[in-house]
Order: sequence, then C-alpha cells, then structure tokens
Amino acid sequence: MQDNATEVTAAGIARLAGVGRAAVSNWRRRHPDFPKPVGGTETSPSFALTDVENWLREQGKLAEVPLRERVWQQLAGHPAGPGVALLHTGCALLLVHDRPTDWLDLAAASDTHLAERLPAALDDVLTRRFGPEGDRAVSLTGTGLAPSVPLLRGAAELAAELGARQTYEFLLGRHLDANPRQYTLTPAGPAALMAALAGPARTVLDPACGTGALLRAVRDLTPGPGRHLYGQDSAPDLAALTALRLALGTPAADGATVRTAAGDTLRADAFPDVRADAVLAHPPFNERNWGHDELAYDARWEYGFPARTESELAWIQHALARLRDGGTAVLLMPPAAASRRSGRRIRADLLRRGALRAVIALPAGSVPPNNIPLHLWVLRRPGAGTPPAPELLLVETTGGTPAGPGDGRDRLPWEQVQEAVLDAWRTFDRDGTLDERPGIARSVPVIELLDDEVDLAPARRLPPPAAGGGAEELAEVRARLGDTLRLTADRAPDTPPPAPVPARWPQTTVGELARAGALLLRTTTAASGTTGGATSRVPVLTDHDVLAGTAPSGSPLGGDEEPVLVETGDVVVPLAGGGAVVRVVDEATAGAALGRGLTLLRPDRAALDPWFLAGFLRGTANNRQASSYASTATRLDVRRLQLPRLPLADQHRYGERFRALAEFEDALRQAARLGEQLVRGLHDGLTDGTLGPE
Repeated sequence: MQDNATEVTAAGIARLAGVGRAAVSNWRRRHPDFPKPVGGTETSPSFALTDVENWLREQGKLAEVPLRERVWQQLAGHPAGPGVALLHTGCALLLVHDRPTDWLDLAAASDTHLAERLPAALDDVLTRRFGPEGDRAVSLTGTGLAPSVPLLRGAAELAAELGARQTYEFLLGRHLDANPRQYTLTPAGPAALMAALAGPARTVLDPACGTGALLRAVRDLTPGPGRHLYGQDSAPDLAALTALRLALGTPAADGATVRTAAGDTLRADAFPDVRADAVLAHPPFNERNWGHDELAYDARWEYGFPARTESELAWIQHALARLRDGGTAVLLMPPAAASRRSGRRIRADLLRRGALRAVIALPAGSVPPNNIPLHLWVLRRPGAGTPPAPELLLVETTGGTPAGPGDGRDRLPWEQVQEAVLDAWRTFDRDGTLDERPGIARSVPVIELLDDEVDLAPARRLPPPAAGGGAEELAEVRARLGDTLRLTADRAPDTPPPAPVPARWPQTTVGELARAGALLLRTTTAASGTTGGATSRVPVLTDHDVLAGTAPSGSPLGGDEEPVLVETGDVVVPLAGGGAVVRVVDEATAGAALGRGLTLLRPDRAALDPWFLAGFLRGTANNRQASSYASTATRLDVRRLQLPRLPLADQHRYGERFRALAEFEDALRQAARLGEQLVRGLHDGLTDGTLGPE
C-alpha cells in the first residue's frame, strides 16, 4: 500500500456505497477479505480509500465511485489533514481557473513529475493574484504536494464538470458541514442582508473574515472590475481559505484586489492605511483578552476607551477608523452590547456624533449562537462639517407574525425579515426619519436615548402590537376557532375493528426500493442550495416546517449547488429528532427547496402510493428500529425504514385512510393555533387596557 494514502472511516465507506453504517460493520464481520484498518482507533478505525474502492467493486457493491464523493473522501482523509488539503486544492483550482492550459500541460506528466513542477506554477499564479509570498496569507511553504497529487487531479476533473469556483465551494461547504463546532459561520441570508445594508462598495474590509462569507456577499452584490477586498483573521488557515475562495469567484482580468492577512486585528492591524467604502464584520463576542491593557492610548478610540468587558465596542471603533468619510459599517453584535452599563458612555458619543445610524434585532436562530437574537449595528463615519443625525432607526424582527399556520413561534420567515429591514432602512436613510411601524420599526430622536442608561435595545422602544388585535378581531378569531373545533370533531376518524389475525406481510426497505428504482431518494447537505439568481428567492422547506405542519419558512441555503425542489406527492422525512413525522408534499408546498436535515422520497406512482408510503414510515416501531441514538440526539437512517409489499390497489386503500388521518391532524394544529391566538390576545387586551373585564 502507498505511504500516506488517503484514509476513510466507516461512515465514509457507507456514503460511498449508499448504505448505512451497520452494513459496513456487517461486511467487516462477514468478509475476511474486507480491507484491514490502517489507522484511527479501535472504536473508530480508518481504511485506505483505494483498498476500499477496489473491494466494493469486486463485491459488486459499487459500479463506480461518484466523482464528487471520491474527491471529498480524498480531501477528508488527507494525511496532513483537511485544512492542508483545502489549501492545496484551492491553489490548484486557481491555476485551473486562471491558466487552464498550464494545468493541462502539467497534468500530462506522471504524479512524481507533477509534484516536482507544480510548486513553481502555483507560486507564479499566487504571486499574480495575492502579491509576493511574504505579503500574502496563501503560502505553500512547508507543505509537501506529493500526497495531494491524486486529490488535485480529481479536483481538476470535477472542475471540468462544475467549474473551479463551484468545486471549491462544494468541498469547503462539505468541510464546514462536517466540522460545525470549529467555525463561527455567518449564514448566506444574514450575510446578504449585511451587504445590502452597506450598499454597493468598491473597497470592502472584513477585519474578522472567518471563511469569507461577508466579503463574498459584497462581491456578489457589487460585480464588475476594480473591486478591492481585504480580510483579516487570527486563524492563518481561514485567512488563506478566504483569499482562495474570493479569488476563484473573481476573473483575473477584472483587476480586482484580494488581500487577506493572518493576525490579531485589534493588536496587529494588517491594513492600517485602508479607507474602505464598507466594513462588514461578525467579530468574536465577550472577549476579555482583546488588548485592553496594551491598547489604552490607541488612536482608534475616538468615541471612548472601551472597558475590558466591552470588546465589541472596540471592534465598532476599529471599523469606523477604517472607513472613508461617509462610508458604512455593518457589524453583528450580541444584544447585551446595546444596554450594558459599562458601554453607555461610548454608545452616547456614537449617538451624539451621528456615527450610529441603526440597531436591528434579528430573530433568534438567524446567526450562531442560535439561542439569542443578535443585533446588527449600522454605522456611518461622519464627514467633516456633517451635522449629526437627529434620529436613530430601531428595527425589531424577533416578533411579528407567526412563520406559518400552526407554527406557534413568533418570528418572521427570513425573506420577510430581510424585506422589512431593508425597506425600513432605505426609507430612513433617504429621509432621515421613519413613521412608526407598530412592533417592527421606528426612528427615535437621539435626545430621547441620551438618558442614564443609553439603552439601544429595539425591544424596549418597540412594544409588539396586541397579539389578537382589537375586540372585533378577537371575536373573529373566536368564531373561527368554533368552526375549526366543529370541523375537527367531524374529521375525527372512526376506529376500525381489530383484525382477526394480525397481518404478517412480506417486508421491504426504503433502501431496497431506491436500488430497484421504485423511488428516488435525495438528501440536502449544508453545502447545498443557492445564493444568487432567480432560485435564491425560492422558499425553503425546513425540518421545523415538516414537524409543525407549516408552510415553507426557511431562508435560501448557502453554497452553489442547485437546490432540490419538492414536487406534489413527494414524501419528506426529517433525519433528526427521533419523532415519527413524515410529510406528503401538496400543491401549496410544491416548488419549495428541500432544507437541511431532510430526506426526500419521490415514489414511482406506478409502483408506490405516496400516502401509503408516508403512513407506514410513521410507525413508531418502524422508527425505533431505524434510529441510532447519541447522548443528545437521535438520528434516523431512512434507508432502513420498512414497509410491506402490497399490490397497488391495497396501497390505495391504506393511503386513503392515512390521508384522512393527516387531514384530522392538520385540523388539530389549526385549532391549537387559533386557541393560543385567542388566549394571548385576551391577555394582552386586558393588560394594556384595550379590552374591559366585562
């Protein structure tokens, strides 16, 4: 076996063969010729990828490894780790992108000669894109290319199908999805909102760039030549990956500048002379060791020296210091930064001098950490002689209308969040004021905010409207609730008589049906979706929507793959949660994109009735036998779910019964939603004085 060969885990083998992990364990026990572990641990061994591929082909379990999967497994199992593999792959793809003929000449040689000649070609293209090696974040020094040659050949082959940029986005997205706890990510929807708030900009800086999501969003918003993108991150690997990601999306002929640097931005700013049109950042929160002691006399603290506990206000002032006069900064902030007493003097000075223009509260779950509703602060560097703005825009999107019928969560779908925020901001930015939009937005005179607390939390200035409206609206809700309860009672299914002998049908599994072509099975990964074009506005069916029976409410997914669009009659199954919940897509839901954590089953109507399929998949015993359990979560292996082999006519009979049960379940949800709306509306009306106790 080749030294430093790419290794793959049992989970990776299962993905290659399209089976569950249990099948891989069975193969290891039953087949003495199954490849032996070459690494890993006793409980989580790893195997040589080449040996595994050969064994699967010999056993007839794998006709051909899908190219995407092979390249991903080579990257994930790289002997130097996925970080080095992504660096090597990004550099090679940049060569393919900028100089395809040079790559073809190099690739015609043997692996040994390719490994010898490639560094010089890569250094040349990197120098042209990012400058001399000492001035750029992307460097191959100290990393041997020989172990990466098979991966680079595979990545170039995949780029011939997808394009170099799409190939890198796919691999990077897979890596981020596989390691969610290692990175603080800014989802595509909030990144696009922040870019839109900043507006078109030619020179953009992200001083905490991470994986480059914000710079990428601005680049997509402001196409054309002459752009200058700067990023800095304390992690050298992220600074390098961001540079490659941005360069692969920018034609060399555009003359764009892409510069990233590794280092602590507050202590060692890599771009002190940059004056940007826009600064966007998702900085680290609640840092005590941000440089408080050594930076006491730094010139950036124009609005006051931040307290040790106010690292976020240090980032705010750094962003303002790197803007040109009139430039805009948009930063994600923890909600505590708007109201902590230790920051009130700086907040007051930001208001007095007109630097802070808006505070926008996002729904919890929009951006990690998902348990708190983060804020967006929109700032503008005051120009000389510019009078300070008399009002501040406050926007509250954590309330509003429920995400869908029967949802029970007070939040707006992301597209409505973005539309509400941008509409309020653009009106305020144009006119300097905004008429109050109850519970959503208002512009507040700065003089009202300059009290002892200088509390800028939107929720304190924007009380939500009464949940049920006035007395007439509540009377209408009560009437609808009565109608729904009567309808629910009418739809309550009769209990059929017990079968004289319990049925014992021959069984099959979803995996067997998929292999036989009786149904199509699709799963969306975190890297799938779209970020631009017409499909970016397609609503996303989320796992919560399936569990709650609501309309699609998700925001567009990140990545560059085409989304999986659901069709009428598709059966959608959540993978997490352990609940026996399945949804048959109706005409109202058809056309939505399949969200993360969901598996789509598209039955062949000549062989399978969708409602029959969905009904049997919901069986409690069926879910238990197909689920695996961790300490904090349950994971469903959809391929192991079972259903009986029945003639199509019998399937239709069961399908009609399951459809009736689904209609009854929908009526129960509607009654619960209306009842909750009535109770909450009466409470609010009685406590705010709009309703009397009579």
